[in-house]
Amino acid sequence: MTWYVMDDYPTYERAREAFEWSFPERYNPATDCLGKHADPDDRLALVDAATDERYTYRELDEASGRLANALADRGIEPGDRVGVAAPQRPETPVAHAACWKLGAVTVPMTTLFGRDALAYRLADSGARAVVFDPTVRGDVAAASADADLAVAVALDARPWYVGERDPPETGEAFDCEVVDYETLVAGHSPAREPYDATPSTDTAIMYTSGSTGPPKGVRHGHALWLGRAAAAYNFFEGRLGAGAVCWTPADWAWGSALGGLLLGTWHYGGTVVAAPTKGFDPEAAFTLLEAYDVTEALAPPTALRMLMNEEPGAYDLSLRTVATAGEPLTPEILAWADENFADLSVNEYYGQTELNLVVANASRWFETKPGSMGKPLPGYEVAVLDPETRTELPAGEVGETAVTPADDRVVFSEFWNRPEATAEKRHGEWYLTGDLASRDEEGYLWFESRADDVIITSGYRVGPLEVERVLLDHPAVEQAGVVGVPDETRGEVIKAFVEATPDADPGDDLRADLRERARDRLAEYEYPREVEFVDALPKTSTGKIRRVELRERERDRDD
Repeated sequence: MTWYVMDDYPTYERAREAFEWSFPERYNPATDCLGKHADPDDRLALVDAATDERYTYRELDEASGRLANALADRGIEPGDRVGVAAPQRPETPVAHAACWKLGAVTVPMTTLFGRDALAYRLADSGARAVVFDPTVRGDVAAASADADLAVAVALDARPWYVGERDPPETGEAFDCEVVDYETLVAGHSPAREPYDATPSTDTAIMYTSGSTGPPKGVRHGHALWLGRAAAAYNFFEGRLGAGAVCWTPADWAWGSALGGLLLGTWHYGGTVVAAPTKGFDPEAAFTLLEAYDVTEALAPPTALRMLMNEEPGAYDLSLRTVATAGEPLTPEILAWADENFADLSVNEYYGQTELNLVVANASRWFETKPGSMGKPLPGYEVAVLDPETRTELPAGEVGETAVTPADDRVVFSEFWNRPEATAEKRHGEWYLTGDLASRDEEGYLWFESRADDVIITSGYRVGPLEVERVLLDHPAVEQAGVVGVPDETRGEVIKAFVEATPDADPGDDLRADLRERARDRLAEYEYPREVEFVDALPKTSTGKIRRVELRERERDRDD
Protein backbone atom coordinates (compact mmCIF):
# COMPACT_ATOMS: atom_id res chain seq x y z
CA MET A 1 0.00 0.00 0.00
CA THR A 2 1.37 3.42 -0.96
CA TRP A 3 2.05 5.59 2.09
CA TYR A 4 1.06 9.27 2.33
CA VAL A 5 1.87 11.66 5.15
CA MET A 6 -1.59 13.27 5.45
CA ASP A 7 -5.04 11.68 5.50
CA ASP A 8 -8.33 13.35 4.70
CA TYR A 9 -10.28 14.73 7.65
CA PRO A 10 -13.87 15.97 7.48
CA THR A 11 -13.43 18.82 9.97
CA TYR A 12 -10.66 21.03 11.29
CA GLU A 13 -11.33 19.85 14.82
CA ARG A 14 -10.99 16.20 13.79
CA ALA A 15 -7.74 16.92 11.92
CA ARG A 16 -6.23 18.72 14.91
CA GLU A 17 -7.24 15.88 17.22
CA ALA A 18 -6.36 12.84 15.11
CA PHE A 19 -3.36 13.79 12.98
CA GLU A 20 0.14 12.87 14.11
CA TRP A 21 3.51 12.86 12.40
CA SER A 22 4.02 9.14 11.83
CA PHE A 23 7.13 8.80 9.68
CA PRO A 24 8.62 5.57 8.33
CA GLU A 25 11.86 4.52 9.98
CA ARG A 26 13.76 4.64 6.67
CA TYR A 27 12.96 7.49 4.29
CA ASN A 28 14.50 8.92 1.13
CA PRO A 29 12.56 11.65 -0.73
CA ALA A 30 13.92 10.47 -4.10
CA THR A 31 12.14 7.15 -3.59
CA ASP A 32 9.07 8.75 -2.07
CA CYS A 33 8.52 11.39 -4.73
CA LEU A 34 9.65 9.50 -7.84
CA GLY A 35 10.36 5.83 -7.21
CA LYS A 36 7.06 4.84 -5.62
CA HIS A 37 5.13 6.13 -8.67
CA ALA A 38 7.50 4.72 -11.32
CA ASP A 39 5.12 1.85 -12.11
CA PRO A 40 2.96 2.03 -14.18
CA ASP A 41 5.23 3.65 -16.75
CA ASP A 42 2.63 6.05 -18.11
CA ARG A 43 1.97 8.04 -14.92
CA LEU A 44 2.72 11.62 -15.89
CA ALA A 45 5.00 13.54 -13.50
CA LEU A 46 6.06 16.64 -15.44
CA VAL A 47 5.01 18.70 -18.44
CA ASP A 48 7.64 21.13 -19.74
CA ALA A 49 5.74 24.14 -21.10
CA ALA A 50 8.90 25.50 -22.75
CA THR A 51 9.15 22.49 -25.07
CA ASP A 52 5.79 20.74 -24.54
CA GLU A 53 7.68 17.56 -23.65
CA ARG A 54 6.20 15.19 -21.09
CA TYR A 55 8.03 13.04 -18.55
CA THR A 56 6.77 10.05 -16.61
CA TYR A 57 7.78 9.28 -13.06
CA ARG A 58 9.88 6.38 -14.34
CA GLU A 59 11.77 8.60 -16.79
CA LEU A 60 12.64 11.14 -14.11
CA ASP A 61 13.55 8.42 -11.65
CA GLU A 62 15.93 6.89 -14.18
CA ALA A 63 17.40 10.28 -15.07
CA SER A 64 18.16 10.92 -11.41
CA GLY A 65 19.84 7.52 -11.18
CA ARG A 66 22.13 8.32 -14.11
CA LEU A 67 23.09 11.67 -12.61
CA ALA A 68 23.65 10.12 -9.18
CA ASN A 69 26.03 7.56 -10.65
CA ALA A 70 27.82 10.23 -12.68
CA LEU A 71 28.29 12.49 -9.64
CA ALA A 72 29.53 9.54 -7.60
CA ASP A 73 32.15 8.91 -10.28
CA ARG A 74 33.26 12.54 -9.81
CA GLY A 75 33.79 11.90 -6.10
CA ILE A 76 30.56 13.28 -4.62
CA GLU A 77 29.85 11.42 -1.38
CA PRO A 78 27.18 11.32 1.34
CA GLY A 79 27.07 14.61 3.23
CA ASP A 80 28.64 16.64 0.40
CA ARG A 81 26.76 19.79 -0.54
CA VAL A 82 25.67 20.32 -4.14
CA GLY A 83 24.35 23.63 -5.45
CA VAL A 84 21.39 23.60 -7.83
CA ALA A 85 21.17 26.94 -9.68
CA ALA A 86 18.50 26.23 -12.26
CA PRO A 87 14.93 27.38 -13.01
CA GLN A 88 11.79 25.39 -13.75
CA ARG A 89 13.18 22.69 -16.05
CA PRO A 90 13.23 18.88 -15.75
CA GLU A 91 16.88 18.70 -14.69
CA THR A 92 16.22 20.77 -11.57
CA PRO A 93 14.25 18.18 -9.58
CA VAL A 94 16.34 15.42 -11.21
CA ALA A 95 19.45 17.03 -9.67
CA HIS A 96 17.87 17.16 -6.21
CA ALA A 97 16.71 13.54 -6.41
CA ALA A 98 20.14 12.42 -7.68
CA CYS A 99 21.83 14.04 -4.70
CA TRP A 100 19.45 12.42 -2.23
CA LYS A 101 20.07 9.03 -3.85
CA LEU A 102 23.76 9.66 -3.10
CA GLY A 103 23.12 10.92 0.43
CA ALA A 104 24.32 14.37 -0.64
CA VAL A 105 22.76 17.65 0.51
CA THR A 106 21.35 20.14 -2.00
CA VAL A 107 21.66 23.93 -1.91
CA PRO A 108 18.74 25.38 -3.92
CA MET A 109 19.61 28.69 -5.62
CA THR A 110 17.53 30.83 -7.96
CA THR A 111 18.85 32.07 -11.30
CA LEU A 112 17.58 35.48 -10.19
CA PHE A 113 20.65 35.69 -7.95
CA GLY A 114 23.50 37.88 -9.04
CA ARG A 115 27.18 37.04 -8.85
CA ASP A 116 27.74 37.95 -5.19
CA ALA A 117 24.67 36.07 -3.97
CA LEU A 118 25.62 32.87 -5.80
CA ALA A 119 29.25 33.09 -4.72
CA TYR A 120 28.35 33.56 -1.06
CA ARG A 121 26.04 30.53 -0.94
CA LEU A 122 28.42 28.21 -2.75
CA ALA A 123 31.34 29.23 -0.54
CA ASP A 124 29.44 29.33 2.77
CA SER A 125 27.84 25.92 2.25
CA GLY A 126 31.17 24.37 1.20
CA ALA A 127 29.53 23.01 -1.96
CA ARG A 128 31.58 20.36 -3.78
CA ALA A 129 29.53 20.49 -6.98
CA VAL A 130 26.98 22.71 -8.68
CA VAL A 131 24.41 22.04 -11.41
CA PHE A 132 23.69 25.29 -13.23
CA ASP A 133 21.62 26.82 -16.00
CA PRO A 134 23.56 28.58 -18.81
CA THR A 135 21.94 31.91 -17.94
CA VAL A 136 24.16 32.06 -14.83
CA ARG A 137 27.28 30.52 -16.37
CA GLY A 138 29.41 33.63 -15.95
CA ASP A 139 28.32 34.13 -12.35
CA VAL A 140 29.02 30.49 -11.43
CA ALA A 141 32.44 30.67 -13.12
CA ALA A 142 33.31 33.76 -11.08
CA ALA A 143 31.97 32.14 -7.90
CA SER A 144 34.16 29.07 -8.41
CA ALA A 145 37.22 31.16 -7.56
CA ASP A 146 36.22 31.35 -3.89
CA ALA A 147 34.28 28.09 -3.57
CA ASP A 148 35.56 24.57 -2.95
CA LEU A 149 33.95 23.08 -6.05
CA ALA A 150 35.22 19.86 -7.57
CA VAL A 151 32.90 19.92 -10.58
CA ALA A 152 30.40 22.27 -12.19
CA VAL A 153 27.69 20.66 -14.34
CA ALA A 154 26.44 22.89 -17.17
CA LEU A 155 22.88 22.37 -18.38
CA ASP A 156 22.11 23.02 -22.04
CA ALA A 157 20.52 26.19 -23.39
CA ARG A 158 16.79 25.90 -23.97
CA PRO A 159 13.75 28.03 -24.78
CA TRP A 160 12.05 30.03 -22.06
CA TYR A 161 8.31 30.00 -21.68
CA VAL A 162 7.99 33.75 -21.10
CA GLY A 163 10.45 36.60 -21.36
CA GLU A 164 13.83 37.11 -22.93
CA ARG A 165 16.98 35.96 -21.20
CA ASP A 166 20.48 37.17 -21.89
CA PRO A 167 22.44 34.64 -23.99
CA PRO A 168 24.89 32.58 -21.95
CA GLU A 169 28.37 33.97 -21.72
CA THR A 170 31.17 31.85 -23.13
CA GLY A 171 34.84 31.46 -22.41
CA GLU A 172 34.73 32.06 -18.66
CA ALA A 173 37.46 30.39 -16.65
CA PHE A 174 36.29 27.96 -13.96
CA ASP A 175 38.46 27.11 -10.97
CA CYS A 176 37.14 23.54 -11.11
CA GLU A 177 36.23 20.93 -13.69
CA VAL A 178 33.25 22.01 -15.82
CA VAL A 179 31.33 19.45 -17.84
CA ASP A 180 28.13 19.46 -19.89
CA TYR A 181 25.23 17.59 -18.31
CA GLU A 182 24.68 15.24 -21.27
CA THR A 183 28.38 14.44 -21.46
CA LEU A 184 28.48 13.76 -17.72
CA VAL A 185 25.58 11.30 -17.63
CA ALA A 186 26.29 9.54 -20.95
CA GLY A 187 26.84 5.83 -20.51
CA HIS A 188 25.79 5.73 -16.87
CA SER A 189 23.23 3.24 -15.64
CA PRO A 190 19.83 4.51 -14.44
CA ALA A 191 19.92 1.94 -11.65
CA ARG A 192 21.00 3.36 -8.32
CA GLU A 193 20.21 1.99 -4.89
CA PRO A 194 19.13 5.06 -2.89
CA TYR A 195 21.16 6.02 0.14
CA ASP A 196 19.82 4.37 3.29
CA ALA A 197 18.34 7.51 4.80
CA THR A 198 15.95 8.43 7.60
CA PRO A 199 13.64 11.42 8.09
CA SER A 200 16.52 13.08 9.99
CA THR A 201 19.15 12.66 7.27
CA ASP A 202 20.35 16.02 5.92
CA THR A 203 18.42 17.00 2.81
CA ALA A 204 19.09 20.69 2.01
CA ILE A 205 20.61 23.97 3.10
CA MET A 206 18.34 26.83 2.10
CA TYR A 207 19.41 30.41 2.66
CA THR A 208 17.21 33.01 4.28
CA SER A 209 17.76 36.74 4.74
CA GLY A 210 17.82 38.52 8.07
CA SER A 211 18.15 42.11 9.24
CA THR A 212 21.72 41.65 10.49
CA GLY A 213 24.63 39.80 8.97
CA PRO A 214 24.77 37.83 5.72
CA PRO A 215 22.09 35.28 4.71
CA LYS A 216 21.90 32.26 6.99
CA GLY A 217 21.98 28.68 5.73
CA VAL A 218 18.98 26.78 7.08
CA ARG A 219 19.84 23.10 7.58
CA HIS A 220 16.99 20.61 7.18
CA GLY A 221 16.46 16.85 7.30
CA HIS A 222 14.38 14.85 4.82
CA ALA A 223 11.26 15.24 6.99
CA LEU A 224 11.10 18.83 5.71
CA TRP A 225 9.50 17.60 2.48
CA LEU A 226 6.92 15.55 4.36
CA GLY A 227 5.97 18.62 6.36
CA ARG A 228 5.58 20.58 3.12
CA ALA A 229 3.58 17.77 1.50
CA ALA A 230 1.20 17.57 4.46
CA ALA A 231 0.61 21.32 4.34
CA ALA A 232 0.12 21.26 0.57
CA TYR A 233 -2.50 18.52 0.89
CA ASN A 234 -4.46 20.75 3.25
CA PHE A 235 -4.30 24.07 1.43
CA PHE A 236 -4.97 22.31 -1.90
CA GLU A 237 -7.95 20.65 -0.20
CA GLY A 238 -6.86 17.04 -0.67
CA ARG A 239 -6.63 17.32 -4.45
CA LEU A 240 -2.98 16.47 -5.18
CA GLY A 241 -3.40 12.86 -6.35
CA ALA A 242 -3.69 11.47 -9.86
CA GLY A 243 -5.61 13.95 -11.99
CA ALA A 244 -4.20 17.02 -10.27
CA VAL A 245 -2.19 19.33 -12.55
CA CYS A 246 -0.21 21.85 -10.51
CA TRP A 247 1.78 24.97 -11.38
CA THR A 248 3.47 27.93 -9.73
CA PRO A 249 5.22 30.95 -11.26
CA ALA A 250 7.61 30.89 -8.30
CA ASP A 251 11.15 29.67 -8.80
CA TRP A 252 11.73 26.09 -7.62
CA ALA A 253 14.62 27.34 -5.48
CA TRP A 254 12.09 28.58 -2.90
CA GLY A 255 10.89 26.27 -0.16
CA SER A 256 7.17 26.68 -0.89
CA ALA A 257 7.55 26.08 -4.62
CA LEU A 258 10.05 23.22 -4.34
CA GLY A 259 8.52 21.54 -1.30
CA GLY A 260 4.87 22.56 -1.23
CA LEU A 261 4.10 22.56 -4.95
CA LEU A 262 6.62 20.33 -6.73
CA LEU A 263 7.54 17.65 -4.21
CA GLY A 264 4.19 17.88 -2.42
CA THR A 265 2.42 17.09 -5.68
CA TRP A 266 4.80 14.24 -6.45
CA HIS A 267 4.40 12.77 -2.97
CA TYR A 268 0.72 12.25 -3.85
CA GLY A 269 1.26 11.30 -7.51
CA GLY A 270 -0.03 14.35 -9.40
CA THR A 271 1.41 16.20 -12.40
CA VAL A 272 3.50 19.39 -12.30
CA VAL A 273 3.79 21.94 -15.12
CA ALA A 274 7.24 23.51 -15.52
CA ALA A 275 7.23 26.99 -17.05
CA PRO A 276 10.34 29.09 -16.43
CA THR A 277 9.72 32.83 -16.58
CA LYS A 278 11.88 35.91 -16.27
CA GLY A 279 8.99 37.94 -14.90
CA PHE A 280 5.31 37.37 -14.18
CA ASP A 281 3.09 38.00 -17.20
CA PRO A 282 -0.67 37.84 -16.36
CA GLU A 283 -1.80 37.08 -19.92
CA ALA A 284 0.79 34.34 -20.31
CA ALA A 285 -0.22 32.91 -16.92
CA PHE A 286 -3.88 32.61 -17.94
CA THR A 287 -2.86 31.12 -21.29
CA LEU A 288 -0.78 28.47 -19.51
CA LEU A 289 -3.53 27.68 -17.02
CA GLU A 290 -5.90 27.06 -19.92
CA ALA A 291 -3.47 25.20 -22.21
CA TYR A 292 -2.42 22.64 -19.60
CA ASP A 293 -5.72 22.33 -17.70
CA VAL A 294 -4.04 23.38 -14.47
CA THR A 295 -6.23 22.47 -11.51
CA GLU A 296 -4.14 23.77 -8.58
CA ALA A 297 -1.84 26.80 -8.51
CA LEU A 298 0.50 28.45 -6.03
CA ALA A 299 1.01 32.19 -6.49
CA PRO A 300 1.90 35.10 -4.18
CA PRO A 301 -0.67 37.87 -3.63
CA THR A 302 1.44 40.17 -5.84
CA ALA A 303 0.87 37.83 -8.80
CA LEU A 304 -2.84 37.51 -8.00
CA ARG A 305 -3.21 41.29 -7.96
CA MET A 306 -1.59 41.40 -11.40
CA LEU A 307 -4.03 38.73 -12.63
CA MET A 308 -6.89 41.02 -11.59
CA ASN A 309 -6.03 43.24 -14.56
CA GLU A 310 -7.00 40.45 -16.97
CA GLU A 311 -10.42 38.98 -17.79
CA PRO A 312 -10.61 35.35 -16.54
CA GLY A 313 -13.85 34.78 -18.44
CA ALA A 314 -11.92 34.89 -21.70
CA TYR A 315 -10.22 31.59 -20.80
CA ASP A 316 -11.52 28.05 -20.38
CA LEU A 317 -10.02 27.24 -17.00
CA SER A 318 -9.97 24.07 -14.88
CA LEU A 319 -8.65 25.83 -11.78
CA ARG A 320 -10.02 24.54 -8.46
CA THR A 321 -7.68 25.90 -5.78
CA VAL A 322 -5.07 28.62 -5.47
CA ALA A 323 -2.63 28.65 -2.57
CA THR A 324 -0.91 31.90 -1.72
CA ALA A 325 1.69 33.09 0.76
CA GLY A 326 4.61 35.44 1.35
CA GLU A 327 2.52 38.50 2.22
CA PRO A 328 -0.97 39.08 3.63
CA LEU A 329 -3.87 38.13 1.36
CA THR A 330 -5.98 41.27 0.97
CA PRO A 331 -9.81 41.22 0.81
CA GLU A 332 -10.04 42.51 -2.76
CA ILE A 333 -8.32 39.36 -4.07
CA LEU A 334 -10.93 37.14 -2.41
CA ALA A 335 -13.71 39.37 -3.76
CA TRP A 336 -12.23 39.14 -7.27
CA ALA A 337 -12.08 35.33 -7.04
CA ASP A 338 -15.70 35.14 -5.88
CA GLU A 339 -16.88 37.42 -8.69
CA ASN A 340 -14.96 35.76 -11.52
CA PHE A 341 -14.89 32.03 -10.72
CA ALA A 342 -17.80 29.72 -10.05
CA ASP A 343 -16.03 27.47 -7.56
CA LEU A 344 -12.47 28.55 -6.78
CA SER A 345 -10.91 28.30 -3.32
CA VAL A 346 -8.12 30.75 -2.46
CA ASN A 347 -6.26 29.47 0.59
CA GLU A 348 -3.56 31.49 2.30
CA TYR A 349 -0.80 29.91 4.32
CA TYR A 350 2.06 31.14 6.48
CA GLY A 351 5.45 29.60 7.05
CA GLN A 352 9.17 30.21 7.12
CA THR A 353 12.22 28.59 5.59
CA GLU A 354 13.17 27.46 9.08
CA LEU A 355 9.80 26.36 10.38
CA ASN A 356 7.89 24.83 7.47
CA LEU A 357 4.26 25.79 6.67
CA VAL A 358 2.40 26.09 9.94
CA VAL A 359 -0.72 28.28 9.58
CA ALA A 360 -3.39 28.36 6.86
CA ASN A 361 -6.71 29.86 5.91
CA ALA A 362 -8.19 26.50 4.86
CA SER A 363 -11.62 27.30 3.43
CA ARG A 364 -12.80 23.68 3.39
CA TRP A 365 -12.44 23.54 7.17
CA PHE A 366 -13.52 26.94 8.43
CA GLU A 367 -14.67 30.34 7.24
CA THR A 368 -11.90 32.41 5.71
CA LYS A 369 -11.45 35.79 7.33
CA PRO A 370 -9.92 38.28 4.86
CA GLY A 371 -6.68 39.67 6.24
CA SER A 372 -6.21 36.84 8.73
CA MET A 373 -3.33 34.34 8.55
CA GLY A 374 -5.79 31.60 9.50
CA LYS A 375 -5.38 28.87 12.10
CA PRO A 376 -2.55 26.43 12.95
CA LEU A 377 -2.25 23.43 10.65
CA PRO A 378 -2.46 19.92 12.11
CA GLY A 379 0.83 18.90 13.68
CA TYR A 380 1.73 22.35 15.06
CA GLU A 381 0.92 24.43 18.09
CA VAL A 382 1.16 28.18 17.53
CA ALA A 383 1.15 30.80 20.29
CA VAL A 384 1.56 34.56 20.62
CA LEU A 385 4.25 35.28 23.21
CA ASP A 386 5.18 38.41 25.09
CA PRO A 387 8.52 39.45 23.51
CA GLU A 388 10.01 40.22 26.91
CA THR A 389 8.70 37.51 29.25
CA ARG A 390 8.08 34.79 26.60
CA THR A 391 4.74 34.02 28.26
CA GLU A 392 1.62 33.41 26.20
CA LEU A 393 -0.54 36.47 25.64
CA PRO A 394 -4.35 36.55 25.77
CA ALA A 395 -6.51 37.08 22.69
CA GLY A 396 -6.25 40.53 21.15
CA GLU A 397 -2.73 41.36 22.33
CA VAL A 398 0.17 41.65 19.90
CA GLY A 399 3.30 39.58 20.49
CA GLU A 400 5.79 37.32 18.74
CA THR A 401 4.44 34.29 16.91
CA ALA A 402 6.02 31.07 18.17
CA VAL A 403 5.66 27.50 16.92
CA THR A 404 5.97 24.07 18.51
CA PRO A 405 5.80 21.12 16.09
CA ALA A 406 4.57 17.77 17.33
CA ASP A 407 7.75 16.34 15.78
CA ASP A 408 10.94 18.44 15.70
CA ARG A 409 12.09 16.75 12.49
CA VAL A 410 9.69 18.80 10.33
CA VAL A 411 11.48 22.04 11.24
CA PHE A 412 15.10 23.08 10.76
CA SER A 413 17.91 21.47 12.73
CA GLU A 414 20.20 24.50 12.84
CA PHE A 415 21.57 27.51 11.02
CA TRP A 416 24.62 26.29 9.12
CA ASN A 417 27.74 27.16 11.16
CA ARG A 418 25.75 29.74 13.18
CA PRO A 419 25.16 28.26 16.68
CA GLU A 420 24.39 31.64 18.26
CA ALA A 421 21.71 32.40 15.65
CA THR A 422 20.26 28.91 16.17
CA ALA A 423 20.00 29.47 19.91
CA GLU A 424 18.26 32.81 19.39
CA LYS A 425 15.57 31.09 17.32
CA ARG A 426 14.56 28.82 20.17
CA HIS A 427 13.00 29.37 23.57
CA GLY A 428 12.28 26.13 25.38
CA GLU A 429 9.77 24.19 23.31
CA TRP A 430 9.06 27.20 21.12
CA TYR A 431 10.60 28.20 17.79
CA LEU A 432 10.48 31.97 17.47
CA THR A 433 9.41 33.41 14.13
CA GLY A 434 10.39 37.07 14.57
CA ASP A 435 6.89 38.00 13.33
CA LEU A 436 4.44 39.98 15.41
CA ALA A 437 0.80 38.90 15.40
CA SER A 438 -2.32 38.64 17.53
CA ARG A 439 -4.90 35.92 18.00
CA ASP A 440 -8.63 36.59 18.17
CA GLU A 441 -11.22 34.81 20.32
CA GLU A 442 -11.97 32.28 17.55
CA GLY A 443 -8.34 31.23 17.20
CA TYR A 444 -7.51 33.14 14.00
CA LEU A 445 -4.05 34.69 13.83
CA TRP A 446 -3.55 38.23 12.47
CA PHE A 447 -0.16 39.34 11.15
CA GLU A 448 1.05 42.71 12.42
CA SER A 449 4.64 43.19 11.25
CA ARG A 450 8.14 41.81 11.28
CA ALA A 451 9.88 42.18 14.62
CA ASP A 452 13.10 42.94 12.73
CA ASP A 453 13.87 44.93 9.59
CA VAL A 454 13.33 42.20 7.00
CA ILE A 455 11.51 43.46 3.89
CA ILE A 456 8.87 41.30 2.21
CA THR A 457 8.48 42.37 -1.43
CA SER A 458 6.41 40.37 -3.92
CA GLY A 459 6.61 37.48 -1.45
CA TYR A 460 10.43 37.53 -1.28
CA ARG A 461 12.26 38.14 2.00
CA VAL A 462 15.07 40.65 1.65
CA GLY A 463 17.58 41.54 4.34
CA PRO A 464 18.35 45.28 4.20
CA LEU A 465 21.99 44.74 5.16
CA GLU A 466 22.66 42.79 1.94
CA VAL A 467 21.46 45.72 -0.17
CA GLU A 468 23.21 48.32 1.97
CA ARG A 469 26.55 46.55 1.63
CA VAL A 470 26.35 46.60 -2.17
CA LEU A 471 25.44 50.29 -2.20
CA LEU A 472 28.25 51.14 0.24
CA ASP A 473 30.77 49.56 -2.14
CA HIS A 474 30.03 52.34 -4.63
CA PRO A 475 32.71 55.07 -4.41
CA ALA A 476 30.05 57.82 -4.46
CA VAL A 477 28.19 56.48 -1.39
CA GLU A 478 29.07 57.57 2.14
CA GLN A 479 26.18 55.92 4.03
CA ALA A 480 23.08 53.95 3.06
CA GLY A 481 19.92 52.85 4.84
CA VAL A 482 17.43 50.44 3.24
CA VAL A 483 13.81 49.87 4.27
CA GLY A 484 10.58 48.55 2.83
CA VAL A 485 7.86 51.05 1.94
CA PRO A 486 4.21 50.20 1.21
CA ASP A 487 3.20 49.36 -2.36
CA GLU A 488 -0.26 48.41 -3.62
CA THR A 489 0.96 45.67 -5.97
CA ARG A 490 4.04 44.23 -4.26
CA GLY A 491 3.10 44.77 -0.62
CA GLU A 492 6.41 46.54 -0.07
CA VAL A 493 9.13 47.85 -2.36
CA ILE A 494 12.74 48.44 -1.41
CA LYS A 495 13.76 52.03 -0.84
CA ALA A 496 17.33 53.19 -0.25
CA PHE A 497 18.22 56.41 1.57
CA VAL A 498 21.71 57.41 0.50
CA GLU A 499 24.27 59.90 1.79
CA ALA A 500 26.52 60.71 -1.14
CA THR A 501 30.20 61.57 -0.74
CA PRO A 502 31.05 65.30 -0.85
CA ASP A 503 32.43 65.14 -4.40
CA ALA A 504 29.57 63.04 -5.84
CA ASP A 505 26.66 64.27 -7.97
CA PRO A 506 23.52 62.85 -6.30
CA GLY A 507 21.28 62.89 -9.35
CA ASP A 508 19.47 60.57 -11.74
CA ASP A 509 22.65 59.05 -13.17
CA LEU A 510 23.92 57.97 -9.76
CA ARG A 511 20.44 56.77 -8.80
CA ALA A 512 20.26 54.54 -11.89
CA ASP A 513 23.81 53.30 -11.34
CA LEU A 514 23.05 52.25 -7.75
CA ARG A 515 19.87 50.42 -8.72
CA GLU A 516 21.61 48.52 -11.51
CA ARG A 517 24.57 47.70 -9.27
CA ALA A 518 22.31 46.04 -6.71
CA ARG A 519 20.37 44.24 -9.41
CA ASP A 520 23.54 42.78 -10.94
CA ARG A 521 25.21 41.71 -7.72
CA LEU A 522 22.28 40.47 -5.66
CA ALA A 523 18.99 39.35 -7.16
CA GLU A 524 16.57 40.96 -9.54
CA TYR A 525 14.00 41.42 -6.75
CA GLU A 526 16.55 42.88 -4.30
CA TYR A 527 17.41 46.13 -6.03
CA PRO A 528 15.99 49.39 -4.60
CA ARG A 529 13.16 50.58 -6.81
CA GLU A 530 13.37 53.93 -5.04
CA VAL A 531 16.55 55.82 -4.16
CA GLU A 532 16.40 59.05 -2.17
CA PHE A 533 19.49 61.15 -1.52
CA VAL A 534 19.65 62.74 1.93
CA ASP A 535 22.06 65.08 3.66
CA ALA A 536 22.34 62.85 6.73
CA LEU A 537 20.89 59.53 7.87
CA PRO A 538 19.46 59.10 11.38
CA LYS A 539 21.86 57.12 13.58
CA THR A 540 22.05 55.73 17.08
CA SER A 541 24.68 56.93 19.54
CA THR A 542 26.88 54.05 18.37
CA GLY A 543 26.58 55.05 14.71
CA LYS A 544 24.03 52.47 13.52
CA ILE A 545 21.44 53.53 10.95
CA ARG A 546 18.00 53.90 12.55
CA ARG A 547 15.87 52.15 9.93
CA VAL A 548 12.80 52.53 12.12
CA GLU A 549 13.06 56.32 11.78
CA LEU A 550 13.35 56.02 8.00
CA ARG A 551 10.14 53.97 7.93
CA GLU A 552 8.43 56.53 10.16
CA ARG A 553 9.41 59.29 7.74
CA GLU A 554 7.70 57.43 4.93
CA ARG A 555 4.54 56.88 6.99
CA ASP A 556 4.43 60.58 7.88
CA ARG A 557 4.62 61.47 4.18
CA ASP A 558 1.75 59.14 3.34
CA ASP A 559 -0.36 60.68 6.09
